[in-house]
Amino acid sequence: MLQLTYQDKLIECGTDEAGRGCLAGPVTAAAVILPKKFKNKWLDDSKKISLNKRNELKEIILNEAITYGIAHVDWEEIDKINILQASIQAMQRSISQLNPTPEFIAVDGNKFKSYKSIPHQCIVKGDGKYLNIAAASILAKTARDEFMKEIHKEFPDYQWNKNKGYPTKRHREAIKTYGITPYHRKSFRLLPEQLSLNF
Repeated sequence: MLQLTYQDKLIECGTDEAGRGCLAGPVTAAAVILPKKFKNKWLDDSKKISLNKRNELKEIILNEAITYGIAHVDWEEIDKINILQASIQAMQRSISQLNPTPEFIAVDGNKFKSYKSIPHQCIVKGDGKYLNIAAASILAKTARDEFMKEIHKEFPDYQWNKNKGYPTKRHREAIKTYGITPYHRKSFRLLPEQLSLNF
């Protein structure tokens, strides 16, 4: 089972994002503070968990967390500030929703910018090591998937209900056939031969 937190002296939140590698839609982050006695043998990196289990865990986290925040940074902002900055921005926005404010931030990945001078630690593959980061990964992933399912209704040809905006073969074929939508990230390499796309 994963450890609860990175350290145990300060009130710690875990934070993670979902959707960095997508061609369309937002990058979504979550931040979570779990109670000291929280335990769950199923909770792990959201990518390792089935859809049904993720949805079950989401409800447990929403009910049992001391506090949580979820934030989207949209495709237009991603194009302006780049995906790394947008991912950090999404994490910081999700942390800003927490009450109480954390005294320490455990960050999934290797890049973060200091937030309100709160000490932080970047942890590569942290969502497979600490429950608070794993909980954030579940909330970020499920919130983003719900968003993509909603916008799929507007543009069903791209199959975002299945691929969630990731660069699958079908998604790329749809871009080739129908062009791009307002939800596509124009700063991304949407097709291997970018020349065939006119913005």
